[in-house]
Amino acid sequence: MVLAEKMDADRARNLVVLDEAGVESLKLETTTADERSFEQVFFAVGRVEVLPGARAMVSSLNAGRVVEMKVAPADLVEAGAELGKIETVDRSGNVEIETLTSPMSGMVLSVRVSQGEAFRIATSLIEIADLREVDVVARVFEHEASLLAPGSTARIQVLSACDKIFKGTLMRFGTEGDRKHGTVEAYYRLTNPDLLMRPGMRAEFRIIASEREVPALPREAVLGNAAGPFVFVKDFELPNAFVRVPVVTGQRNDRFVEIVRGLLPGDEVVTRGAYALSSAGRGSVSLREALDAAHGHPHDEDGNPISGEEHGHHADEDGHSHESHAPRSSGPLTIFFAALSLLSLGLLWLSRRHPPQAPA
Repeated sequence: MVLAEKMDADRARNLVVLDEAGVESLKLETTTADERSFEQVFFAVGRVEVLPGARAMVSSLNAGRVVEMKVAPADLVEAGAELGKIETVDRSGNVEIETLTSPMSGMVLSVRVSQGEAFRIATSLIEIADLREVDVVARVFEHEASLLAPGSTARIQVLSACDKIFKGTLMRFGTEGDRKHGTVEAYYRLTNPDLLMRPGMRAEFRIIASEREVPALPREAVLGNAAGPFVFVKDFELPNAFVRVPVVTGQRNDRFVEIVRGLLPGDEVVTRGAYALSSAGRGSVSLREALDAAHGHPHDEDGNPISGEEHGHHADEDGHSHESHAPRSSGPLTIFFAALSLLSLGLLWLSRRHPPQAPA
C-alpha cells in the first residue's frame, strides 16, 4: 500500500464529494484563507441632519395674506428664484404686493402657509435647505466614544433612502452628553449628490474604531456555534470535494471573522453555499467512487486502496475479472495433513507390491 494514497480517517469522515450537477446547483464560491484588513467595529443608530449654515427661512416682517404660492415641499429651487407673492399692510395702512424669492439654491423642505391664508407679523413662510452634503449624527455610548477621534470613519446606511452603504468621516462630537442613555452625539459628514438622504431619516452606523491585518474569513464561511466553529475547505486532491475543518476563531465584526488557528495559507474556503453544503451530508458521490476515478484502482469505503488479492479478483489484459487463487500460508496443521497423505500413499504402494496370500 502506498503511504501517499492512505487517507486519514478524520478527513474521510468529514469529506463531502459532489458531482458537477451538485456543485452547479449549490452555486459554491470560495475565498483564499489569507491575511486581510480586520476592523474593530461597533454598532450605533442616529439620524440625518442639515449642515449648519445650509438652511434658510423665507419670512415677512409685516402681517399679510398669501396671494400666490408657486412652490411645494421637495421642489428644487435656485438662488433668487420666485417662490410666491404676498399682500402686506404696513403701519401706515398701505397695502403692498411683495414677491418672495429664494435666498439660496436647495430643496424646499416645508411651505407653512397656503394660498389665500392670512399670517401674522414675522411668520416663517417657507424653509429651504442645501442637501448636497449632510451630517449624519450617531448616538454613541460614552465608553465607545473614547475609542474615536475626528477623522475616523464609519459605514453608514440610510435604509429609507437606498440600499447603498456610505463611508462617512467623523467631524466632531456634540457639546453635551445624554445622561439618561449614557450617549454622546458623533457627527459624520456625507455627500448626498442624489439628494436621497433627507433630514430626520434614521441611519445605521458600523463605526470603525481600529484596523489591523489578521487571517480572517467572511462571516458566511464560518458555520457551527461558539463551541465548535468549522469551515469547508476545497480538497487539494479530489475534484468537487470539500473537507469540513474545525477552526479557532477570534473577534468578529459586521463582515469578517478572525481565524486564530485551523487553516493554512492558500486554503480555498467555501463562502457562498457553505450552509447548503453542510446539509449535503456525505454528498452525491461516494468517497470510494471519487478515489477510484482519481487513482485508477479500487478503494474501500473509508478511502483506503486495496490490492488485487484483497479485492478478491484480478483483471487480465482484456479487462475481464478472474478469481484469485493465491496459495495460503503454511502452518503446523498443513504439515500434519501432508505427512498423513504421504503415509497413506506409502501404505498403498506396499499393498500393491506385496499382495496378501490366499489362505491354504
